[in-house]
Amino acid sequence: QVTAKTAFLFILPQYNVSVPTADGELVQYHYGLKDLVTILFYIFIAIILHAVVQEYALDKINRRLHLSKVKHSKFNESGQLVAFHLTSVIWCLYVVVTEGYISNPRSLWENYPHVYLPFQVKFFYLCQLAYWLHALPELYFQKVRKEEIPRQLRCIALYLVHIAGAYLLNLTRLGLILLLLQYLAEFFFHMARLVCFTDENNEKLFNVWAVVFVVTRLFTLTLYILVIGFGLPRVENQALDPERGNFFSFLFNNILFRMSVLLLVCLFQASVMWRFIHFQLRRWREYWNEQSSRKRAAAGAKQQAKPLKRDSGYHENGVVKAENGTSPRTKKLKSP
Repeated sequence: QVTAKTAFLFILPQYNVSVPTADGELVQYHYGLKDLVTILFYIFIAIILHAVVQEYALDKINRRLHLSKVKHSKFNESGQLVAFHLTSVIWCLYVVVTEGYISNPRSLWENYPHVYLPFQVKFFYLCQLAYWLHALPELYFQKVRKEEIPRQLRCIALYLVHIAGAYLLNLTRLGLILLLLQYLAEFFFHMARLVCFTDENNEKLFNVWAVVFVVTRLFTLTLYILVIGFGLPRVENQALDPERGNFFSFLFNNILFRMSVLLLVCLFQASVMWRFIHFQLRRWREYWNEQSSRKRAAAGAKQQAKPLKRDSGYHENGVVKAENGTSPRTKKLKSP
């Protein structure tokens, strides 16, 4: 029994509480320091799954494609993220549908703070934190190039800050919807990269990703405005109460603070869209330059294929021939 209790500490979420409901009692969870032990266990699980995907899927494809070292590293990165994002999108969509967060958008801010979580919501957040923490040692195991490490560290840090912030500040419902939108766009991007590695001329999925990215950015901005601008200011319990998990809902009564937060959100989304537009313009410029160079090469090949016209004759075996095929004879000079 002692080992079983220790194993449950690593495998299952802790801090379960029986919450009374109209139909009886419902078991829900809140967070605490013991969650770090569970996250540590699932970090090792994520490392094992990472190695399985690399060994039995990505390495076999890489042997057939014969990619360069740079493309090899990017292919492995996108392959791992495609598997993760696809799993996370399906899992997150199942959670938000079964919990009713999509059918009832008011539940995103009603009864805030959302201290008590269903099992599947807490387990999802623990697994997400474990995955992005496991990505740190994977930078060493995968022998990522030094030039790529700062970019990947920024990406990992942003995901960890947003996921941990939503989990610790009891904004898990809003965090689930935002993660669903973000992972959906990221899935199409990395899928497009994989297709481009196999066929460089196939960029149809990049166009699909561009549409999905713009749509998800608009939904994300709308969701922020709906929750921060209209939802949280109407919460009944506006007093600061860290023990009950109410950290900052009282601040949203101040219109200046609310507008400042919305302004920061809009500026951040605008910067993301600017980088996206810059990327698309660069990609289109490269595409049109490639098309124009191909046209010039084709035009040059046609000009070289045309026969050259000669007026007075032509050369054959180093001898000038006349137009009628006879060789011109040189006149003999009479001796004086």
